[in-house]
Amino acid sequence: MYTLIAESVQKKPNSDKTSSEILKVRHLTTSYVTERTILGKPKKKVHALHDVSFSLNKGDMLGVVGESGCGKSTLAKTLLRLIDPDSGRIEFDGEDISELSPEELRKLRKRIQMVFQDPYASLNPKMTVGEIIGSPLRVYGIGNRIEREERIREIMRLTGLDDDYIDRYPSEFSGGQRQRIMIARTLILHPEFVIFDEPVSALDVSVRAQILNLINDLKKLKFTSLFISHDLSVIKFICNKIAVMYLGHIVELTSTEELFSNPLHPYTRALISAIPIPEYGHKRPNSMLTGQIPSPLNPPSGCPFHTRCPYATDICKTSCPELTEDHPGHFSACHYSGDRRIGGPVHFKNP
Repeated sequence: MYTLIAESVQKKPNSDKTSSEILKVRHLTTSYVTERTILGKPKKKVHALHDVSFSLNKGDMLGVVGESGCGKSTLAKTLLRLIDPDSGRIEFDGEDISELSPEELRKLRKRIQMVFQDPYASLNPKMTVGEIIGSPLRVYGIGNRIEREERIREIMRLTGLDDDYIDRYPSEFSGGQRQRIMIARTLILHPEFVIFDEPVSALDVSVRAQILNLINDLKKLKFTSLFISHDLSVIKFICNKIAVMYLGHIVELTSTEELFSNPLHPYTRALISAIPIPEYGHKRPNSMLTGQIPSPLNPPSGCPFHTRCPYATDICKTSCPELTEDHPGHFSACHYSGDRRIGGPVHFKNP
């Protein structure tokens, strides 16, 4: 069963390399031009990503979490080179993809794919399910008609779709089924790196659980992935690493278990405290934030979080903290997390 899938996994390029690191991002900065001069030159920019750095090993699933507008989707599009970065370096499997030509990027995208957020807007209503799922095979000239249909039916079964639906149209399917079609189309080329951009945010709660279980089961295909969500409880279920973003910065990065057992950044603590506990009478400590996230058009000086942080002092208003390793494998960007405060460690308490 699933012989084509298994064969493709075995034939992935560069599988003989001893290094387990597949993605390395260093000092990535991306901005959007919001206003131009009369001659068309950039006049104002909004920095969607600021000095973002992280790395992933093969098989990792990194969850990226944060409020709307923090740069999660921009990060995904920049990694795919759908948006060009202003500066920084993106290394995929040892190759710098920051400066690749369009033709080189086309070849690379067989190995890097993305599941977009809205399953209703991502499918061509005039194409059948079989045509949609098989379009990457046709674009890259993989197999003949019979071989392509066999692979399409196989990936449909693997993603929980009845292969008898191959000649139906997207309008005949529910939101959850459309997202399965999206996932099938993404995985048909057997990519090594998959980005999930909030794949369950547009779905009902019951259907959301089914899609999350499907993604969890598909880990057997051994792809590395980046999973974007604004829901920490979803990230906790599906990912083994978490990056917390705020206003274009990564403010905390560590394993899922470590983040929930020992959160260092006050923003992370506030996000965790907002997760409801399905137990009568049980409440988390009150770490709710006040105020609104600042506009990326006019970000605050110093630490981007200091306008909402109950622990902010003068240094936070003038100096932006770097993402530093407080404990082995646990990084945070806060002047007061861990043991970095002058005069000794600080243990966060509810103000």
